[in-house]
Amino acid sequence: MSRSIEQEVRNAFAAGGVLSHAADHFRERQGQTDMALAVGRTVERGGVLVVEAGTGVGKTFSYLVPALLSGERVLLSTATKTLQDQLFGRDLPRLVNALGLPVRTALLKGRASYLCLHRLDLARHDPSLPERGSVRTLAKVEQWSKSTRTGDLAELPGLDDRSPLIPLVTSTRDNCLGAQCPKFKPCHVNLARREAMAADVVVINHHLFFADLSVRESGMAELLPTARVVVFDEAHQLNEIGVQFLGVQLGSGQAIDFARDMLAAGLQHARGLADWQQCVAATERAARELRLAAGKQWSGAKLRWTGESPEGVAPALWQQSLDDLKLAFEESAGALRTVSELSPDFVRLCDRAEQLAERAGRFASACPAGSVRWVDIGSNQLRLIESPLDIAEAVRTRILKTGQGEDGEGSSRAWVFTSATLGDDARLRWFTEPCGLDDAEVLRVQSPFDYAAQAGLYVPRDFPQPADPRHSAEVARFAADAAAALGGRTLVLTTTLRALRAIGDAMRQAFERLDAQERPDVMVQGELPKRVLMDRFRQGAEAGQPGCVLVASASFWEGFDAPGDALQLVVIDKLPFPPPNDPLVEARSQRLEAEGRNAFNDYSLPEAAVALKQGAGRLIRRETDTGLLVICDTRLVAKGYGRRLLAALPPMRRIENREEFDDALAALKVTREA
Repeated sequence: MSRSIEQEVRNAFAAGGVLSHAADHFRERQGQTDMALAVGRTVERGGVLVVEAGTGVGKTFSYLVPALLSGERVLLSTATKTLQDQLFGRDLPRLVNALGLPVRTALLKGRASYLCLHRLDLARHDPSLPERGSVRTLAKVEQWSKSTRTGDLAELPGLDDRSPLIPLVTSTRDNCLGAQCPKFKPCHVNLARREAMAADVVVINHHLFFADLSVRESGMAELLPTARVVVFDEAHQLNEIGVQFLGVQLGSGQAIDFARDMLAAGLQHARGLADWQQCVAATERAARELRLAAGKQWSGAKLRWTGESPEGVAPALWQQSLDDLKLAFEESAGALRTVSELSPDFVRLCDRAEQLAERAGRFASACPAGSVRWVDIGSNQLRLIESPLDIAEAVRTRILKTGQGEDGEGSSRAWVFTSATLGDDARLRWFTEPCGLDDAEVLRVQSPFDYAAQAGLYVPRDFPQPADPRHSAEVARFAADAAAALGGRTLVLTTTLRALRAIGDAMRQAFERLDAQERPDVMVQGELPKRVLMDRFRQGAEAGQPGCVLVASASFWEGFDAPGDALQLVVIDKLPFPPPNDPLVEARSQRLEAEGRNAFNDYSLPEAAVALKQGAGRLIRRETDTGLLVICDTRLVAKGYGRRLLAALPPMRRIENREEFDDALAALKVTREA
């Protein structure tokens, strides 16, 4: 790094530097400066840098400062739209202002995040809105549409992101009319893309990045080649997000949606010119028969599919169902072709029908090498999925190659991948191997928190084994007792949805014996939108009221941030090993075994270590936070591999017995009330 930029970075992170005016509670941290200097070197020289920056390092400013000071065009990708909004709406403006740089920034999301003016018009006349509440929501959307400049639905207060209205007022790649749309000029998606192309710093998300890599449709095809610095924050999610988009899916729900759109367009623009009812009936019948061919399965099941048909499904019946579905799409495409000149809707619908027919034909053929197939079963629907095992080849051949010069040698583009959790070994192989980054420079920056003073770890020794049917009840009893003593302020993380429901119900029953004014509010994931649950949890302990208990799974193991006294106890029910019967997990394990490696040591254990580290990371978010972590799985102290998992956790002080735990719990409450 040139001396001038290096000194600018050091000055920015020094005590009293520009960051002290841009960040709340800023303190000079050596780890943050070290990361910023490493990012600065990568920006100047080009190449690939992977940084694991522990909680509290301040990694966001560590990559933003050198990227902005470089004067290069920068592309920033985050894991979720919420983090995207935070980066664009809070962190970037503060920093740009503090550095005094003439930088133009832009936010770009996938088209499903923006109001589609054309489909809003269609929804106004749709006689089959999903529910009565949707009529009221539609009225709110219409009112908001007259004043919004961006069309970003995140701006609309009170809109539940699970609302069935959202698909009716947003577009997809399948139903967007493109330049033929009557609302093309004022289109919010096109406006966002134009602003992104004109900006110096563009904030996107991983889903958008991989969607474009898969279909070249989101506008990224023009944007990426113009950016010289590309940063992936929360990079630990890249592989799992990437395989979703680089694979192929065909669902009965897609067929039903297509049939509905075809019927609406046919009756509106070409009534009587084709037998639209017949086309729709044939498509819906074929989709229904495919679901029936899978047999009676519980919702949420994943059927292995290694031969001609999924396990337990008759091959002849399955193939016939796929052929019938393909034929229904082909006949629909034929009908749409005859009226394609009447409306651009028919041209797009014909393209959709042809693409769906092609997918049905693909799934009727053998699965290609290097991929895995399975069937996801829903209550009334199913999805056929074909997925690569990882994104390594795509990263090497389709992403990093974009940084090469015209002669194909060397790389002038800078790629930075960072997260708080990227593995449990020095080379961070959990992340670098599946992402094709084996040759990257790797840096690990430790958290500045004093975990031994701020937090304690307790593993109860008298718990039943995780496979014991009594286990969830014991977790609920333990967590309820502890949360009652602490006054709520508890997050219970489960590894399965079954345990989620069982523990949530049991804790509510346990709290019924408490007086109403002392009873913590128990919230369970799925009952309300995630954003609402998080806001209620943070606000729950205000004004001297009992705090909240949140029982959650899946996405709450990461991305849940409740600093301060709102959260002081995290209870994890079991070690988060990947489910061995999951088809993707099974295929990855089989590949490792075929290579002569140990699937448990090289895949299952690192997966559990990273997930456990993520879950534990919910507890301490600031240097002033204090709390306790409880892991209700005796394997952590009874099995040899437990040492590796313990080593992956933050270095909290160990609590050896229930008496010590109760004392620590009481001390937390006394300190908080002092």
